[in-house]
Amino acid sequence: MSDAIQPASDVTFKRVMLKISGEALMGDQGFGLHPPTVERIAREVQSVHELGVEICMVIGGGNIFRGLQGSAQGMERTTADYMGMLATVMNALAMQSSLEGLGIHTRVISAITMNEVAEPYIRRRAVRHLEKKRVCIFAAGTGNPYFTTDTAATLRANEMSCEAIFKGTKVDGVYDKDPAKHADAKRYEHVSFDDVLQKRLGVMDASAIALARDNNLPIIVFSLDEPGGFKGILAGKGTYTRVHG
Repeated sequence: MSDAIQPASDVTFKRVMLKISGEALMGDQGFGLHPPTVERIAREVQSVHELGVEICMVIGGGNIFRGLQGSAQGMERTTADYMGMLATVMNALAMQSSLEGLGIHTRVISAITMNEVAEPYIRRRAVRHLEKKRVCIFAAGTGNPYFTTDTAATLRANEMSCEAIFKGTKVDGVYDKDPAKHADAKRYEHVSFDDVLQKRLGVMDASAIALARDNNLPIIVFSLDEPGGFKGILAGKGTYTRVHG
């Protein structure tokens, strides 16, 4: 395991939350996990970890099962949401495997107790893992139905005293309309929490944005497809949108 970690004196943040969707792990597939894509994202995390930054992660489960879609097809909502939580655990284990293959100590911490595959969520233990420079992947959402992994990421980021949430997406920031459909879409350099809610900009769901706003936790939206983008932003470079109060 790697222990050649530089002090984080020249980076913007010392402890961050990286939130990515389950779909980010699919690659060009329409479903499931694409191991080369998982490894590519793990290498992005490795590059930031080597700066000495303490990293939390939350990964969605939409590449395997999405609770809202199951509910829309007639499944009872609570059951569908629990199935989605289990999908996030599968993704977390896949990411843990890739990170540990790169020599990074990683802990999967589940909001639903499953001792054989993951640690239960205990805040002080998780903080200690971070202090020891272990990557903590928080799985199973908040452990409650009706809450998304966006809300789970914001909740855990606050509990872990993260300095920012990094939301990895397919585009390099927040736009006033879909840049894939509108050539004249405008990217924001900065946008307020209130504008995100009022203009329905789709950064995260409303409860996650409100929780970040109430705790003055900035959200950095960047492209996960841009090689070195995560590390570059922490070094004060790159293209992104900062959502703040």
